Amino acid sequence: MTTSISDAAKDKAGWIRERAAALGFDICRFTDLDDAWPAAARLEAFVEAGRHGEMTWMAETAARRAHPRAMWAEARSAIVLGLNYGPAADPLEILDRRDRGAISVYAQGDDYHEVIKPRLKTLGRELQTRLGGELKVFVDTAPLMEKPLAERAGAGWQGRHTNLVSRTHGSWLFLGVILTTLDLPQDPPEPMACGTCRACLDVCPTDAFPAPFQLDARRCISYLTIELKGPIPVEFRAALGNRIYGCDDCLAVCPWNKFAQVAREQKLAARPELNAPALADLAALDDAGFRTLFAKSPVKRIGRDRFVRNVLYALGNAGDPALMTAITPRLDDPSALVRGAAVWALGRLAAAADIEAQAAARAPAEPDPDVRAEWAALYNPDLRR
Repeated sequence: MTTSISDAAKDKAGWIRERAAALGFDICRFTDLDDAWPAAARLEAFVEAGRHGEMTWMAETAARRAHPRAMWAEARSAIVLGLNYGPAADPLEILDRRDRGAISVYAQGDDYHEVIKPRLKTLGRELQTRLGGELKVFVDTAPLMEKPLAERAGAGWQGRHTNLVSRTHGSWLFLGVILTTLDLPQDPPEPMACGTCRACLDVCPTDAFPAPFQLDARRCISYLTIELKGPIPVEFRAALGNRIYGCDDCLAVCPWNKFAQVAREQKLAARPELNAPALADLAALDDAGFRTLFAKSPVKRIGRDRFVRNVLYALGNAGDPALMTAITPRLDDPSALVRGAAVWALGRLAAAADIEAQAAARAPAEPDPDVRAEWAALYNPDLRR
């Protein structure tokens, strides 16, 4: 009996789904690459409005993001893989524990790039061996927009918070993509199913959503704590609370999360030492200690100074003067970025007499203009928040 092309394609897709599931992927969907790419226009508007902030690579690689085939002209289909990383508990509960640091759920375990990419490569090798064709794998490390592809393949839909929402995994999905020269059957897209809900917009501490489905990264806590290299603008520091790496608020309040299971694999689970660590301990980290604590973690990529900057802002928001013992040593830190954050935290927690004594001892000799400005702001109520 002769097998039709469509049946053969379905057989290929079925085998790929089976292998993807065996490798631990929770979602495996397919889409072709024939149509126009509306995401390119959205990205162009985002960059033109300056909402990408210091992420200059988004502008520099915009042409390559214009369509998946701008990345690889020979690609015919995309295989979209999803890995559930649902947390074991409500990630917003830690926001009430002000002496503890809130690290985004995705960063509490091993770096997801290192978790997903080996599986994608394994699937790719097996796919080529069995089905032929050429392929390339992507895990958020090249200018390919995975979320629009996932939406087109029916893995979920873009929520009002601009992230992917899944009926089966809520907002907790790591994504990976395989582009291939094979023709695979296209899965239907998933209709947007947020209804009138705007919980993700309303919960944002810094009003980072100018409108539904739009994000101003310059106001987003994830951008501020991860991508921004200098001091965080004063207007956002109090809103950071104890968030020291990323922010889960808009993801965590999504009602579709009730269908998300807890991440079932150890590599995706939170490490105990990264789940609600003490701010005072984190403030004392030197570079070696930082690298040891965050080995294999995505947090390591921002470096010790930027991370301790975040910790000091969180200490300043903690409301406990006893934590001054963790802040004071950082006033003499080798990093100007850290010293500046320590001055701000000092102003939030210390008594007036202590502030004056510390300023008299350090401000006159401070070589960095940003840190001198932080000292000056302690005496100007209009500059302090």
